[in-house]
Formats: sequence, C-alpha cells, structure tokens
Amino acid sequence: MKRIAQDIKSGEFAHIYLLYGEEAYLRKQYRDNLKKALVPDDDTMNCSIYAGKEINVNEVIDLAGTMPFFAEHRVIVVENSGFFKSGSNDRLLELLKDMPQTSYMIFVEEEVDKRGKLYKAVTANGYAALCEMQDEATLKKWIMGLLKRENKMITADALNLLLDKTGANMENIKREVEKLVCYKYFDEGITAEDVEELCTVQIQNRIFDMVEAVAAKNQKTALALYYDLLALKEAPMKILALIARQFHMLLQVREMKQKGYPENEIAQKTGLNPYYLKKKYIPQAAQFSLPKLEAALRACVDAEERVKTGKMPDTMSVELIIVGLSAK
Repeated sequence: MKRIAQDIKSGEFAHIYLLYGEEAYLRKQYRDNLKKALVPDDDTMNCSIYAGKEINVNEVIDLAGTMPFFAEHRVIVVENSGFFKSGSNDRLLELLKDMPQTSYMIFVEEEVDKRGKLYKAVTANGYAALCEMQDEATLKKWIMGLLKRENKMITADALNLLLDKTGANMENIKREVEKLVCYKYFDEGITAEDVEELCTVQIQNRIFDMVEAVAAKNQKTALALYYDLLALKEAPMKILALIARQFHMLLQVREMKQKGYPENEIAQKTGLNPYYLKKKYIPQAAQFSLPKLEAALRACVDAEERVKTGKMPDTMSVELIIVGLSAK
C-alpha cells in the first residue's frame, strides 16, 4: 500500500493496478485516491468505470487503445469482474503486457487466483496491492486518527468496546465513529458509556455472543439474543446459517490448535482476522470438545432439513437448536 501512496506523491504511476482482498474499505479508498490523482473528478470523458460479471472485455480493450480527450491520461476502472478467478482472456492478457502509454487500468477485486496468467501479468507489468483485514493495533491507530481530525478523544475502554461492537470491518468502524462524532458534537471526550448507548452490534458479534452463552449453558441469554435478532428482522434461516458457520470455524480452530498449528497459520487457513482469532475464537473453541462441536454442526444440518422438508417452522427449528445446545 505504501507503493500506491508513493506513486501518488511522486506523480509517477504504473499503468496497471490491481486492488484485491477482503477489506472493501481499503479497496475503495485506494481506487478513489488513484482515480483522483490521474484524472480530475469532473472528467467523465477520460474516466470509465465497468462493474460486474457481464463486462464486455473487447469494449474495455478497445477503449484502452483510444487516445484521451484533451488530457494526458485515460483511466479505466474494472470492478468485481471475476476476470482474475476465471480463465484468462487472450486479448486482455496481451493488453496488460503492452499497455498504451496514455492509458491506466485499475482493477478492483475481492478474490483473485494468484496462479492465473492475468494476476502474473499485473505483477510483471504493474502493481498488485493486497487489501486485507487490519490487526487490532492498526485499527486503533486509524480510529484515533479519524477522531483527531474531528478534535475528539476516546478512552481506552471505549476504544476496546467500539472494536468489540463493530468487528474489524473498516466501513462499519467508520460509520460508527461518524455517529459518535455527531453525538458528541459539543464534547471532546468519548466514553465507553457513549459507545454502549450509540453503537450497533454487528450480527456476527451477536451470533458469537449467542454461541458463548450456549457454551456457558446460559439458555436464557442465548434465547434472548435470538429473539433480539428476530426483532431486528433477521431471517431465522440466516441466523441458523451463521450459527452453523460459527461452529464450523470453532471446529477448525479447535482441531488445528490441538495439532499444534501456530496462530498465524490458523488465521491464514481459516481466513479469520488474527486479532479476533486470538481474542475470541481460540478462547471460545477451548470451551467445547471436538465431539460437541461436531454434534452442534450435525444439529444445525438436521434443523435445516426439518425446515426444508416442512416438518417444522423455521423460527421454532432454530429455537430448538439453541435450547438443545444450551441445556444443562
């Protein structure tokens, strides 16, 4: 990422950029920064954006070969195309190997196949930047920076609570920080009480708390969290899918931890943020035995089958799962 900041500062750009990874906020931020540095915001003649799986590749290639209109640069942004996961297009591959001097391409993708010819062509002729989920220290530093620009301060307890509520998703964090800034417009300090009162707990965090209550055999709390999610109009089958995913993640973590895998390798294999792996997933997985985690996953599958075969309503089926798993 430092390379992109340096390119913008120096004004010397690669002709191809690939921004990829699961952190959508960083992908969008660096896309916009590059686009703004290469063409003015109001230059719609020389900035074209293509998005989705149905992009006409030949149109993009032809446009890249077209001279810019009374400008130095032509910028083409291609988002969520799937080009870097599917088989490579020969014409696009040739373009990436020999880009016109006046054209610049910015690819924005969540997932890429690093073994593919297109990815290798980008790394050979341009720059590929991984936009990954950030660790706890980086997120805290970033939040402090956001607040400093608004002349706000935050206590350590409030900062920890904010991350617990939002998760590591930077878009969620920024949205909640903006709410806090508006709420504390006339005050400099943000406290844990402010975060508790104002910030929204993400659904995945509620699922985590629900599984935590199940592990503690706290049936009342587990059911209360389920009813809260229903009150928020979350579909029972979506809740069931998230519960199943949580138990599946815990099973993987428990197995790898038991086999002696280091935490960084567990994070890589599961795709979990290292901060949440260490702080939440490893301690929670330790509360279950492998047989119990396997039994919980089987119960989720059985619950889904009961709903799909019409044997039981979805709301009741999920409720029975929670009751059964949290029974003393």
